Amino acid sequence: MELNERQQEAVSLPPGPVLVLAGAGSGKTRVLTSRIAHLLEEGAHPGQILAVTFTNKAAQSMRQRLAQLVQIDLHGLWMGTFHGIAHRILRLHHGLVGLPAQFQVLDADDSQRLIRRALKDLGLDDKYWNPRQLAARIGRWKDGGIAPDDLRRDPSLPEAVLAVYRQYELLKERAGAVDFADLLLLALRLWQDKALLAQYQERFQHVLVDEFQDTNAVQYQWLHALAAHGQIFVVGDDDQSIYGWRGAEVENIFRFSQDYPGARLVRLEQNYRSTAPILAAANAVIAHNAERLGKTLWTARSGGSPVQLYRAYNEEDEARFVVARIQDWVAKGGKREDCAILYRSNAQSRPFEEHLLREGIPYRVYGGLRFFERAEIKDTLAYLRLVLNRHDDAAFERVVNLPARGIGAVTLERLRQYSQERGLSLWQAAGELQQPKLQAFLNLIDQLAERCRDRSLDEQVSLVLEQVPLRDWHARDGDRGEGRLENLEELINAARTFALSDSSAGLRELNPVPGDLLGEFLTHAALEAGEGGAEAWQDAVQLMSLHSAKGLEFALVFLVGLEEGLFPHQRSLEDPAGLAEERRLCYVGMTRAMQQLVLCYAESRRLHGSERMAMASRFLRDLPPEEVEELRPRARISRPIPIPAASARSDCPYPLGARVRHPVFGEGTVLDFEGGGRQGRIQIQFASGSKWLALGIVALEQLS
Repeated sequence: MELNERQQEAVSLPPGPVLVLAGAGSGKTRVLTSRIAHLLEEGAHPGQILAVTFTNKAAQSMRQRLAQLVQIDLHGLWMGTFHGIAHRILRLHHGLVGLPAQFQVLDADDSQRLIRRALKDLGLDDKYWNPRQLAARIGRWKDGGIAPDDLRRDPSLPEAVLAVYRQYELLKERAGAVDFADLLLLALRLWQDKALLAQYQERFQHVLVDEFQDTNAVQYQWLHALAAHGQIFVVGDDDQSIYGWRGAEVENIFRFSQDYPGARLVRLEQNYRSTAPILAAANAVIAHNAERLGKTLWTARSGGSPVQLYRAYNEEDEARFVVARIQDWVAKGGKREDCAILYRSNAQSRPFEEHLLREGIPYRVYGGLRFFERAEIKDTLAYLRLVLNRHDDAAFERVVNLPARGIGAVTLERLRQYSQERGLSLWQAAGELQQPKLQAFLNLIDQLAERCRDRSLDEQVSLVLEQVPLRDWHARDGDRGEGRLENLEELINAARTFALSDSSAGLRELNPVPGDLLGEFLTHAALEAGEGGAEAWQDAVQLMSLHSAKGLEFALVFLVGLEEGLFPHQRSLEDPAGLAEERRLCYVGMTRAMQQLVLCYAESRRLHGSERMAMASRFLRDLPPEEVEELRPRARISRPIPIPAASARSDCPYPLGARVRHPVFGEGTVLDFEGGGRQGRIQIQFASGSKWLALGIVALEQLS
């Protein structure tokens, strides 16, 4: 295997502490496997080597590559994930930490089930104390090495939460079970047996670690104890540490040189993935992070298209532009699977999904569900389905006790039986049973229906979210809560966009209530949830969050939504550490691109149900001007923008993007249009701000 100069240096260093700072696309897996091959060629026995990765896929790939490099039996070489290796050692020494020989490892569902039992034992309501949220919180404590006794000193912690943690641990102990986080904690506890630790230190003369920047507190302590002999070779990149929210500590990569005096540092800066303009842009963005070990990516390849920057009018124009570019890519012979749309928040996928569906382009949401398949969206739509049709049994069952309102399994089973025996819908059966909590639910739906009458579609969605209340319910869903809330807000935007578009017109023939916009929207949502998702074998566009994109690469990358408050995220703007991680996330996204990187932001974006003017992300200000090509649509767009549809109709006198002059406000740009004729209104971005003006009374001069 051919290595460049820096790679060869890292591979051939004599045994001792080594930190390889491996930039994106610099061949870190090649270096790790070559290092192991070098150690074997120098006389190390496979059983003396321990290689730790973060995913089974990475471990499998390394083992396959290694088998091609060396012609010896690799039996005895330990290679796997932190959790997999910890599990293996615990099986061998279970008695030292009080585990039975046949201890079981709980998955996420098992852990939540046991937490529900702990809540019940303590007389606590599992509808108030969310088991999934509690499981996530306990997991974070364990990743930081925090036991229940360590929390007694925290006066801000509710006593109930601490009690659940203790009871959960007791129940696991009685069952002879461990959860995922326990594997690492207990493996660390094994090292308290000095004789055992010495045995493994003697056995594993060479310790190698991949993705070192992603280690948490417990993983670092475990490694540091095991590799006290100093024969440790770690590969990582402080510029790609993006998992602080789940316990990863980028500080570990800085601690390495302190804990291993004399450690060698090798920088891998030659990139084999991206073009020079992409690397120049990524280097410029990450250079603004103060605390970093420092490196500059470069490539021996010449040429490459400049990074493109598209300033969209709004999120719909952003999606239209991206999809049009993908169509152009495919028309020129490119594959759809080589195109990736990367976003900071999963809620941003919705307009891209709709435009891809409209154009008949297969797509795949990587690492997540499509927008209308997400649980919080289906919950909200189920309420709206009941508002429209009380006899929708599927919708009734989905939300009759969501959020929890004390309607238990026994009541529901009785309701189903009563319904079946009498040939009634669940709604009708609930009305006849006259059970108080069921009656309260029926009253809620009736009140919602009354209040939804004569309201706009987006106002109906907002009303359901406020009155039920679904926002509070989903906000409690642990680490997923924030994303769920963002999706709910995007549903309001989806409703408003649908109401302004002509998409509903094509669905009216399918809807049993002609002219009912809510029914049309629900049909639209059902069709989108059931169509467009690519089969495993299909050539499909890739949609994913930036966190999901790490480790992947694509020929054409669209990094969208680059606006202050969206990316970088609002919660990080006043937090220096959070802002630094957002910048690293941007760097990771940019370095996924191999041939072409397109950055997008919108001048106006609908968030939380209302239009707001957006400010371009600070990350865009860091780009080197000589490597960037700015794009902007012409005043008269050659292909109509589907949404808002009014902008493409003959009764809209000013095309989207046209420059106009107002006698009072001066010059501005047309952003949006709704309604028809003199009753219509037009949205214009002036220097003083965005304004909606009635076409029947406004006097505008079109400039372009």
